[in-house]
Amino acid sequence: MMSVKITINGRPVIAQEGITVLEASKQAGYDIPTLCHHPALSEFGACRLCVVEIKGMRNLPASCVTKISEGMEIQTESAAVVEARKTILELLLANHPSDCLTCQMSGNCKLQDYAYRYQVRNVSFCGETHNYPLDDSNPYIIRDNNKCILCGRCVRACAEIKGENILGFASRGFNTKITTALDKDFKDSDCVYCHTCVAVCPVGALRNKEMEGKARYWELEKKTVDCGLCENACKFDLNIKDGKVIGVSAKEGTPERFGQPCLKGRLAVNLKYNPDCPQKPLIKKDGEFVPVSWEEALGLDELISKMESFEK
Repeated sequence: MMSVKITINGRPVIAQEGITVLEASKQAGYDIPTLCHHPALSEFGACRLCVVEIKGMRNLPASCVTKISEGMEIQTESAAVVEARKTILELLLANHPSDCLTCQMSGNCKLQDYAYRYQVRNVSFCGETHNYPLDDSNPYIIRDNNKCILCGRCVRACAEIKGENILGFASRGFNTKITTALDKDFKDSDCVYCHTCVAVCPVGALRNKEMEGKARYWELEKKTVDCGLCENACKFDLNIKDGKVIGVSAKEGTPERFGQPCLKGRLAVNLKYNPDCPQKPLIKKDGEFVPVSWEEALGLDELISKMESFEK
């Protein structure tokens, strides 16, 4: 691939042709804030928080979808850029619950981090706010649309990484939201509870139910382990507090391996390392979650049956 010469914040940079301004800036050591962008997902350009100033361009383009070109002069933190980002954050916070003190995602929330980074203390916008019911209808994921910022990460992750297409955008304007087909609760959808959507959510709209209320993010120690149930050998993070495993979560890793862990692997890793995990796992049958044996949940009963049949 050819290289091009560009300038970022007055500094000459040589970068690979065809990459985005966001990627080139990151390679040069500049941190541009993003909410909708994720390296494992397709380019989206929805949140606009990653806008930059490029000489010769009338507007502030989103760096995550703008390709670099020879001689491009880029400013990532100019006065106009900072002002635009503050306004975007204010607009997001104007319709966002202000429960950071008790939110499970406090300390691991990008919206919170960026509000602190740009010192957004007061929101000058006011108006109607959403009041969606909390969807905790399934045993594994909590869905809180009041905290959703419509970044679309979960929609793309579900479609592009898992190939399930469970989530999508519904309605228009102020009433736009991310939901399941026919706006069903998660328990009534075809969700396979892989937690890929939970892993990519930058705020608290999608959360790991088993860890809700057990620890603050900064109290956790993480240890990576491999799942041995199949040849994929997916990686999980053990979430440890005071020397005790309180849950497991998918490890991000490289984009091509991101979000691979399945529910079976999650249950198996949790069973092995977490002594306080539920006695019986829950599996959906005929539209309802019912307790089953660990052998059935992990597919071991089928394996045992095949082995017995082979021995005969």
